[in-house]
Amino acid sequence: MSPAEPATLARVTGVDATLLRLPLAHARSRGAARPQFTRHALVRVCDDAGHTGWGEVPMADAERWRLLVDDYAPALLGHSWLRPTEAAGAWADLPRVPPVASGLDTACWDLWSRQRGTPLSHALGGDRTAFTAGTTVTRQPSAESLVREVNRQVGSGFRRVRLEVGPGWDTEVVHTVQESFPFLVLQADAGGRYTEDPADLRALRALDEYGLVAIEEPFAGGDLDACARLQRELRTPVALSTSIDSLETLDRAIAAEAAKALSLRISLLGGLTPARRAHDRAVDAGWDLWCGWDAESGVGRAALAALASLPGISLPSEMPGAGGHFTRDTVRPPVRAHEGITPIPLAHPGLGHEVDVRELRRLAVDAVSLGSGGAAGASA
Repeated sequence: MSPAEPATLARVTGVDATLLRLPLAHARSRGAARPQFTRHALVRVCDDAGHTGWGEVPMADAERWRLLVDDYAPALLGHSWLRPTEAAGAWADLPRVPPVASGLDTACWDLWSRQRGTPLSHALGGDRTAFTAGTTVTRQPSAESLVREVNRQVGSGFRRVRLEVGPGWDTEVVHTVQESFPFLVLQADAGGRYTEDPADLRALRALDEYGLVAIEEPFAGGDLDACARLQRELRTPVALSTSIDSLETLDRAIAAEAAKALSLRISLLGGLTPARRAHDRAVDAGWDLWCGWDAESGVGRAALAALASLPGISLPSEMPGAGGHFTRDTVRPPVRAHEGITPIPLAHPGLGHEVDVRELRRLAVDAVSLGSGGAAGASA
């Protein structure tokens, strides 16, 4: 907010929450034994002037859904704030459930941006019009099928591929992909699958020879001391993602010099407010950053795109790969990469994508409206 802008209180007068059953794209191609659907919740907040804002709660199980509609959303009603960074005060005394907080925090940022007629990316302090996208290739049945899947992503324009690795599926896999795609930017996602056992450490040191962008989450349980010991041995940056679920944990990781890179995950951190603060702290520590994806649908991906506009985002940020993640989506136009680039919408305020209300109704399995004022309209 500029010094000349009047300081007006924002107040949420209505909250709509919709629980969605989203069909997964991979279920078609990889057999019925895999889950066919996942559940997410979308939240829409409104003020007494009719402005709206949207957010998403990924993987909304029954417990998260009840916390959203019984506790978090009612606490937000009537809570006044000057900036969306203050909205979290509404649920400060509730049990900390970052994905639930994330949906409402993002919705408040979207509302505030729309009230002022500015794109969300600009409200956050971003200055990009687009960002380079990366995608993830999970473990495959064989090296041959892995190369085929990487080729499919490269053919779709992705310039960075994040390979899932683990003991017995690491150095040879990376070597095979590098031989087939010598100019592809590669990153290894260890997913906490390694220990400090000598054999595991030898494999991690061997990965250091391949010029990877990062080795992400090498050790289970957020073992920052183990990460710090490994980082001292490697040229390749150790990256943290799922182990950083709060600003306090990030501060400990920075103090321990446990890594040199960070995946900003809006849902895991609890919203755009803590994600932006994490960005600033990691940049001050000299870390590289990218925006990680927690399988959000279009609303969550639009928030990710806005966050990826921040100046400290130095690595390709995550987007769904070729084939998509869901067979149906929640916004128009879809938020995805085109030839490896994801545009950041600047022509419309807020998230910049229109929520498909008809599709929401088709996908909904539950819906709750709280407060008054009517959450009219469907623009995200």
